Amino acid sequence: MFQKELSDQYEVALQRQILKVFHASGLRLHDNHLGSKVFSNYQRIALIVLFQRSGKALRNFVSELKESKWPRWLGLRDIPSYRTIHHWLTYWSVSWVRKVLRTTVIHKQPSCMAVDATGFDSWQRSRHYEKRIGAAPMPYAKADLLVDTEERLIYDFVLRMKPQHDTLGAKTMISRSSVRDVLILADKGYDSEPLHEQVAASGNMLYAPVRKSSRKSPHGHHRRRCARGNKLYHQRNIVESINFSLKSRFRSLRSKKHWMKKREFGWKLITYNLEKLSQEVYSLLKSLFRKFILNRALPPQPFYTSPSLIPS
Repeated sequence: MFQKELSDQYEVALQRQILKVFHASGLRLHDNHLGSKVFSNYQRIALIVLFQRSGKALRNFVSELKESKWPRWLGLRDIPSYRTIHHWLTYWSVSWVRKVLRTTVIHKQPSCMAVDATGFDSWQRSRHYEKRIGAAPMPYAKADLLVDTEERLIYDFVLRMKPQHDTLGAKTMISRSSVRDVLILADKGYDSEPLHEQVAASGNMLYAPVRKSSRKSPHGHHRRRCARGNKLYHQRNIVESINFSLKSRFRSLRSKKHWMKKREFGWKLITYNLEKLSQEVYSLLKSLFRKFILNRALPPQPFYTSPSLIPS
């Protein structure tokens, strides 16, 4: 008989978050009833997240994995080869990776979200030498993100290999979103009455500044509402901060095939969410420690009823 349940055995914030996501995903520990069971699905997910977190080449990640404590923490019976991890990256579909991304925020209830599109380098090439040799511009992938402005977590994404209008990615994410009663902030690129109607039909409200026009009053009920402004629009800048964080942390997409780029980008977003949740747990524990432990350890301060009694 093989193990069917997992328990949290180590005080590692990232490992605890990976374990929660694995249980919430509904995956079995092993897909096969017969045959070899060297690696479990939990170990596969954890190693993929660690690989995306490292930002290193797959060969270097495997060689340095032996020097870390993660094999012992994950209970690995063997160190996988780089070909094995690459096979795991192709094993699950993009829709399943997107489902895991939603699992990381399954217990969150956002009240204000933001949507934005940005470009990610989809090829590893130095821009310095690209300019020196006069090469063609580096190809990039356009990514649309739907994020929570309060928790700074990513809820959904759309990755396209060619430039398209921003509203197309927003319509796709809104159509498969399950959030309700949420204010979604966007820039002027999303100023579209059909998009406003789709968001309203989903039980949410979109705010996007109206583009400049010679008309005194814009067409559409929702666009006229947006012309009056919104006091929460300044929170839209948070999605820009998340885009900058992703670009500075993950640099560019390493995969060559378009279907692998989508998988890779999805795993990067999962890694970002797990790290963010781990930091929240650490900050909460730290604040509780300061509140209940350090305050008790400090000696009581004297209370002076008169200013003349305060020592100089």
